[in-house]
Amino acid sequence: MAKYKMILDLDTGIDDALAIAYALATPECDLIGIVGSYGNVLMEDGVQNSLNLLEMLGHPEVPVFPGLPHSSTTDSFAVLPISAQIHGQNGVGEVEIKKANRKAEATSGVDFFIEAAHEYGQDLIIVPTGPLTNLAAAIKKDPEIVELIGNVTLMGGALTVPGNVSPVTEANISQDPEAANEVFRSNLNLTMIGLDVTTRTLLTTTETQQWRNLDTVAGKAYADLTDYYIDAYKVTSPHLGGCALHDPLAVAAAVQPRLVETIELNMKVDTQAPFAGRTIGDETRVNVPALHTKAAVQVDKDRFVADFMEKLTSLFAKN
Repeated sequence: MAKYKMILDLDTGIDDALAIAYALATPECDLIGIVGSYGNVLMEDGVQNSLNLLEMLGHPEVPVFPGLPHSSTTDSFAVLPISAQIHGQNGVGEVEIKKANRKAEATSGVDFFIEAAHEYGQDLIIVPTGPLTNLAAAIKKDPEIVELIGNVTLMGGALTVPGNVSPVTEANISQDPEAANEVFRSNLNLTMIGLDVTTRTLLTTTETQQWRNLDTVAGKAYADLTDYYIDAYKVTSPHLGGCALHDPLAVAAAVQPRLVETIELNMKVDTQAPFAGRTIGDETRVNVPALHTKAAVQVDKDRFVADFMEKLTSLFAKN
């Protein structure tokens, strides 16, 4: 079975925690590192959450690198109240997870991206599930990596459905539209896993009860934090009937691209009001063949959710 060298770029809240577990439980993934970002929590808190989760899940060997703590156009970051409502003040649904023994790496996440691109080349897949600040900074520092990285499969954006921050803007892209625009308009091989597909992949308390029934530390912790997430969705998105598996779907699509149907489209991200953060076709490249960028518009949700549950349940049973 082919192994993909994968880096997750996370603002580790609840769906990021689910993405970590899914990557660890997926045989095709060789998770070589996690880069921390800001968004659901402060960057430093997200890094600690990642370390704690990795240790609880039996994989303390996976290194975690600190990324940039705020957007490319600001000098600070504060967690939005809506983010704290959805993910909890600690980012993992107020669940207390034992603090990891391992510390974050001294190398920056930006430098780790660059080093990994040169070491692994086309075997490297980067999965950002937060702002694109770290990746844009890496490209700016070493433009050559655009031609080296095998694929970037990101969770973010909305093309055929409304955004979840504004009618046109999704949360991750909204944190740093300028950085996102640089990434989208580069020649990276990029697949956008946006709200178009992630809001069709849902989990309910029926599934989390299966994890609780395992009577393991990880099973109980993940049931608790996901139930918190489900309860938040009852307030923010009651029409869905569950919580969306945003970030795990990006990980899955990175190694199982046939899970999603995509359209090839040269894209941009608007950076000016009133549509700042909108992901849309780039009118300046409308007559240029779309060779690098795809947007997912359909998903085999039943196959994905079944695969997700099988892998995570097996992982939690051991921890």
